[in-house]
This record gives sequence, structure tokens and C-alpha cells, in this order.
Amino acid sequence: MQARHCVDLEPVWRALASPIRRQMLDRLREGPLPTGELAAEFPDHSRFAVMQHLRVLEESGLVIRRKRGRRTINYLNPVPIQQIYDRWVSRYQRHWSASLVDLKTQLEHEHETDWAG
Repeated sequence: MQARHCVDLEPVWRALASPIRRQMLDRLREGPLPTGELAAEFPDHSRFAVMQHLRVLEESGLVIRRKRGRRTINYLNPVPIQQIYDRWVSRYQRHWSASLVDLKTQLEHEHETDWAG
């Protein structure tokens, strides 16, 4: 079975596997930040470590980095997360939502039968 439009999400999954990278994305969701300011929000990690994490996020497409003079500004790119949602989460969500509706209907029917019997 061949996918119609196959987007390689492996780098995104790899990037999201790290708790610090997820924290960086959460912080960038609040708004873009220069690299220095973002690094300052992770005092337990060296600037070098933060830069390595940002490189992984950039390679995965989750972060877009733009130079402004001597500063590099980091922006969250939510598109890869939306692609994961579209490819994986939404498909399973529909299944579980339908299953929960069926379960609710069945329980209501059993409850009505118990009261009537």
C-alpha cells in the first residue's frame, strides 16, 4: 500500500522525543525568541547544548531561524505538528470517538432496560 502524499515525519518524531526540545517548543509557542534569550531560559543546559537542540528542531522543521543583524530569532513552525496530527492523531481520534458514542448508547440502553424490567 503506497501513501498518496508521504511526508517524512521521522525527524519530527525524533525532535519531539526530547523533553527539553518539547519545553523549547512550548516556550516558542508564546512567541519568537533570540537564541540567547531562549538559552537563558534553560540554565541547567549550556548554550552549546541549547544550540544543538535548536539545530535538531530546525532540521525537523519545527523551528525556523532567521538572522536579524547579529541576532538569530527562533520561530515555532506548527506545520509539522499539524502533519503528525493529520496523519496519526485524527485517524485514531475518530475511531475512539465513535467507540465512546457506541458505548454510551449501549450503556443508556442497558440502563433503560434495567428500569423497565
